[in-house]
Formats: sequence, structure tokens, C-alpha cells
Amino acid sequence: MGVLRQAILSLLAIFLLSMSWQAFGSSSSSSGSFIRCLLSHSQPCHPISRAIYTPNNSSYSSVLQAYIRNLRFNTSTTNKPFLILTALHESHIQAAVLCAQKHNMQMKIRSGGHDYEGVSYVSQVVFFILDMFNLRSIHIDVGRETAWVQAGATLGEVYYRIAEKSKKHGFPAGVCPTVGVGGHFSGGGYGNMMRKYGLSVDNIVDAQLVDVNGRLLDRKSMGEDLFWAIRGGGGASFGVVISYKIKLVRVPETVTVFRVAKTMEENATDIVHGWMNVADKLDNNLFIRLFLDVVNIGTHGKKTGRATFVALFLGDSEKLVSVMSKSFPEMGLKKSDCNETSWLQSVLFWTNFPLGTANDVLLSRTPQTLNYLKRKSDYVKNPISKDGLEVIWKRLIELKAVILKFYPYGGRMGEIPAEETPFPHRAGNLAKIQYAVNWNEAGKEVTDYYINLTRKVYRYMTPFVSKNPREAYFNYKDLDLGINHNGKNSYREGRVYGIKYFKGNFNRLVKIKTKVDPGNFFRNEQSIPTLPIHKQIKLNWCLQSVV
Repeated sequence: MGVLRQAILSLLAIFLLSMSWQAFGSSSSSSGSFIRCLLSHSQPCHPISRAIYTPNNSSYSSVLQAYIRNLRFNTSTTNKPFLILTALHESHIQAAVLCAQKHNMQMKIRSGGHDYEGVSYVSQVVFFILDMFNLRSIHIDVGRETAWVQAGATLGEVYYRIAEKSKKHGFPAGVCPTVGVGGHFSGGGYGNMMRKYGLSVDNIVDAQLVDVNGRLLDRKSMGEDLFWAIRGGGGASFGVVISYKIKLVRVPETVTVFRVAKTMEENATDIVHGWMNVADKLDNNLFIRLFLDVVNIGTHGKKTGRATFVALFLGDSEKLVSVMSKSFPEMGLKKSDCNETSWLQSVLFWTNFPLGTANDVLLSRTPQTLNYLKRKSDYVKNPISKDGLEVIWKRLIELKAVILKFYPYGGRMGEIPAEETPFPHRAGNLAKIQYAVNWNEAGKEVTDYYINLTRKVYRYMTPFVSKNPREAYFNYKDLDLGINHNGKNSYREGRVYGIKYFKGNFNRLVKIKTKVDPGNFFRNEQSIPTLPIHKQIKLNWCLQSVV
């Protein structure tokens, strides 16, 4: 009876989904053929029909909007997917890859939805979303100091599950707990422990991936080239990463955090200049972010520049004050500025929860705020002079809304070769800058206004940042840097942004992409392109000659 019941339910699902497509009025028969293809790949124990949402499904809108983190892409005019597949099993991913190729459907892969330009859930062509949020298991092995983490898990969930097993372990990744593992890990993944332990990708030891042929591969079966590419080159260009095996790192049971703000009237320029000269040379256990913004002072609305220093120190406050007094005395840090806490609580502190907040808030998948936003990035090679800082303050006061966020490098980041992973921004960098602007009003004019503000600041910063190329961080997607229009031979378009994100590693990424996905099935607006056809022929000839 159980088998018969399952068969009846499967037939009913096929009928209802077919009716849904007819009601939807699909623009071509290929849409219906695509969904029939998905259903034909369904396994009895893992029916795919439960994972399919069409616009006629009452839950379609809530599923789509649940992981949209930039309100710019949650409007009535935003292009919507014709289908969302919320994979419940690896077989659903394999079906999606095979059927999408057969029926020429563009697939967008979404884990946490935090990509700044919405490329995981928006397209200018007909597309569907492969949503990974159901695949979020986390298996911690404290004895081996490793964990298997599925792509749909969030960083908050990873941190919480590690802390459940051990108070002496953590993982170097971002501070926003609702960010999805899939995109964060595959694009680099930085956080407060990067000067001590490097990036997330520097601590990944294995992975599971579905390739363009629908095969489920691990590190051994995919080979070292592909494993290299998905640790910083963006997994969505090469396949569908299902999970990563990460290496846990040691953290002390007591860490120290502080947040200190100074205005220009409180000597902020001199303190920031001091930070510029030491931030990448401090004790590797110390990470001090710097935020520059504008605030009102007095009763007449006068605006002034403000510098906020936010830090994590892997040790106690007494040791921290000693380190600061020797290495960064301009800060004038006092023990009363410091808060001793656990590493897990430090994550809450960094995401603006009060210390003492219950740890299980990290399990929430709902962001603290949702905004319209725009981000850009840069790399600083040399300290910015006091005169230069005065110019920056002037521009920020003029534009009011843009925040500059500096993240220091040095330490372990300067020890790992630029070719070790696709992420190339290693030795020689003082800091990365994120240009951030948020707003809460809808409308094209408002959106254009705020986006233009970030572009202005970006232009103003040209004298102070890297050149030839002007580098950028891949996980801070910025379509201003160039767009791949999803053509089959878009190497020239891809090189425009690819060199900025990956520098000398771009060419290796392109060769790997061409080898594992020659038809460029896995693509988005800033994916790794394939080589042009004539270069593919030459590459294949060279590979055959070697064999």
C-alpha cells in the first residue's frame, strides 16, 4: 500500500504541476518540457515535486523573497524566475543540471542571497532558481578538528554548532550570521580572524560538487584544479557545490572586543593615520576594523567626520592593552574600553547585538535589517597621508551617506602565496575598503541618487588605492566593473572584471572553466568565462599532446 500511495501521490503531483504551467501561460513549450524532465528524474524516496514552486503556487512569492537581501531586487518590476527548485536532496540538483541543459534554461544558484548585485536570483533572460537553503546540515568532528557544512547553512548556524561541541574552536569567516555558506566560502570568505588564520578558503580541505554532467564529485574525483577553483573563484561558475569540509581553528576561551569612536574634533585624523601605519603589522591575534562616516555635532546640525575602531583580540584585555600601548599608542586604549567574552559572543558583538544576548539568535535566518543598498570595493597598498585623509573627510561630509569600511591585512594573509587559491589579494595589501550606502526609499530616482554617491566616492579614492589593475573583492559583487551578457564566448567581457577580482589567477580559472564546463552552462553576470572557440581548440590539442 505504501508503494501504491507513493505512486498515486507522484501522479497527482505531475498533474497539478502540469495544470500550474498551463495556467501560468508559459512562453514556450520548453517550460513545460523542463518541468516534465525534472519529474522524470524524481526518485521514489526523494520526490522532486515537493521542491518545485511555480508562480501559481501560493508559496512562490514567500519562497522567492525569503532570501532577497537587497531590496533593490525585490520590486514589482524585477524579473522573476519562472520556477524555484528548493532542492531537498542531491538528486534534485543533478536533475536540475541535466534538465536545464537539455531544455536550454538558465539556472541561478542561491544559498543565502547576500550577493550584493542579486545575481543569484535575478536575470535579464528567462531563468529559474536552484535554491539551496534546505541543504544545511552541519556535522562537527571535534576530535579531527573538521566539519562538513552544506552550502545552504548560514554562518551563524556554523558558529553555533561549533560552539555546541567545543569552546576552544571556531572558524575564520564573516561576521554577518545570515550569510549563506555556499557563496561566502566559494568566493573567499574573510572575517575577524583572517590575520591569524587566513580566509575561509584557506581552511577548506574537501568539497562535494555536482558537475555539468550531473556527477557528484569530491576532492579526489574532481581533481586538484577544480578543487582549487571553487575555493575563491566562485563555485557557481564551475558546478553546484553541495558541501565543504572545513578545518576548525583554535580560539581561546576568553577573547576581547572593543568599539571606540572619535570625531575629527577628537583627533580622529591623527589616530586614523596611526592605524594606517600599523594595522597590518600588529600582533596577528589582533584585528581592528576602521569605519569612516559622518555625524552631526552640536545643536546646529554641523557635520563632522567620525572614525570608529572595532576590534577582536584572541586573548584577554590586559594583554590587549599592553599590545596597543606598544604598537598603537595613538589610540589611547584603556582597559575600561574593553569587553572580555567568548569567541561566539564576539560574533554577536560584531553584528551589533548586545553582549549577553542568547547564543541561539545565531540560528535565526532573518536579517536584523533589510535595506536598499550598493557596495563597491578597493585595496590600499600604502598608508594614506594626513593630507589625504583630510580630503577624504571633506568628500564624505559633502556626500553624507557613504561609509568607508577598512579591513586590515598582514599577518597570515601576507604569508599565503597569491596563487595558493584564486583569491589573489595577499602580501602587499595594507587593507581592503568597502564603500557602503544603504537607503530605505523605493523608486528609480532615489536608487540612482544613492548609487551615484558610491560611484563618486569611488572616483575620489582613485589616488589612494591599487592601480593596474584597480583590484576588487569578488564576494563584493559590483556590476559597475563589467558584465558578462551570458553569451557563449564572453571571454573578452569576462576579462574586464575578472582581472580586477583575480589578477594573475584569472587565466588559470578560465582554463579550468573551459575544461570542466566548455559549453558555459554555469554562468551569471560575473561568472568565469570560457575561452573563445579557437583557443579552446588549441587548449584541447595541447592537453591531448600531453596525454
